[in-house]
Amino acid sequence: MRLSSPFLRPQFPHPLSLWFIVVTVLLLIFPSRAPGQQGTGDGPNLGEDRITQEQITNGTLSFNEILNFGLKIFSTPFNKYDGYGDDRPTLQDNTTFLRVNGLDAQSCLECHSIVSSATIPATFGVGGVGGSNSNVIFRPTKIKLKDGDMNGRFINPPFLFGSGAVELIAKEMTIRLQELKAQGFASPGEKVALVAKGVSFGTIIVDERGNLDTSNIEGIDQDLVVRPFGRKGEFATVRAFDRGAMQFHFGMQPVEVVGEGEDPDGDGVTDEVLIGELSALHIFGTTLPKPEMVALSEDLSRGFIVFDQIGCSDCHKPFLYTNTKVLTYSYPEIEEDPTANTFRRVDLTKAANFRPNEDGGIEVPLFADLKRHNMGSGLAESFEEVVPRTEFTTARLWGVADTAPYLHDGRALTIKEAILMHGGEAETSRNAFDALEDDEMQAVLSLLYSLRTPTKTIQAR
Repeated sequence: MRLSSPFLRPQFPHPLSLWFIVVTVLLLIFPSRAPGQQGTGDGPNLGEDRITQEQITNGTLSFNEILNFGLKIFSTPFNKYDGYGDDRPTLQDNTTFLRVNGLDAQSCLECHSIVSSATIPATFGVGGVGGSNSNVIFRPTKIKLKDGDMNGRFINPPFLFGSGAVELIAKEMTIRLQELKAQGFASPGEKVALVAKGVSFGTIIVDERGNLDTSNIEGIDQDLVVRPFGRKGEFATVRAFDRGAMQFHFGMQPVEVVGEGEDPDGDGVTDEVLIGELSALHIFGTTLPKPEMVALSEDLSRGFIVFDQIGCSDCHKPFLYTNTKVLTYSYPEIEEDPTANTFRRVDLTKAANFRPNEDGGIEVPLFADLKRHNMGSGLAESFEEVVPRTEFTTARLWGVADTAPYLHDGRALTIKEAILMHGGEAETSRNAFDALEDDEMQAVLSLLYSLRTPTKTIQAR
């Protein structure tokens, strides 16, 4: 059920009574331990039933069986028998949790579980966002609360819905950009415009000696690989993100990173995350349902027009379109060649309910361009490695009505606050939004509050 107001979802007048009814019914219907749940004895929570890459590639497992394994990897609270933890220092020398700089959760589900924060109580499900209490503090080198002298990256967990289409768009963009790079080498002295899916990433030129000038590339790394995952645009695929997340959050070492039979963290456990387990997690994460949009009304149509007029759609492109509806999975991944080493293909119109377009692909209403932009000093991070502190990948606005708090670190508690914090390349559009008449501003906000998370998700229990 969706309410007519863009700001509300159903509320229940008697939550305590409702909970008693729900718990009673569940106890009558379900056994005391759900199927597949691990027991309480000492031992690895993943159990002995592990999935291998060979099982995925040789066709012995059905698609649903692979998804169930992926859900298991996503939801299992890892313990030390599984390989949880590593040699990082821990707070009060507790040998388990650190919270600052990782070792901050036991499962992916802990930080990706809120489908809607717009309902009271919140709606929970697998693959959602995390509240501000789930924010990650990444690689701080100093935290002096008394002096306010702190650094590091503060990250609010995003949802995973529709990520298969995001990965597919990025792969197709990368393929096109690699073709344009090859065109540059084939035509020395010719300036080549780097345009993919209508998004400009600047220009390149190859001199007569075969040297590639990358100084005019914009919003992407110099290798011309589109990396849509991570707020700074660091990961080309969900699998690439998962590899790092397993190590950072849990101290779980993927075999494809450290090698089979290796124990680099010295915890006495080897083969902590198998290649097949990451493959199953990748397939599961990229086939979660897509966000939705409330049926377009006259007011929402007006919001679209104003959204475009003030320049928001320059970066938050409402729709991008793919050439194919099939997402491929590779191992090992070669980021500059997304077609290499393919072991599985999934039709996203069937697996994630995306609408096909007229060209044999799918339409993806993500409201983004998968490009990095300078957002100004007001949003700058105190942490910098390769990507400048002020640059972020354009936030995907689909589902935004249900996913407060906003911006990369959750500093904005409402959508309007988030818009008014834009700077840098977005400053002109921000100022234009701030100058709108009340009814025009409300039309834009109504449009954004019509962008909802999926109504049908895997429910956490």
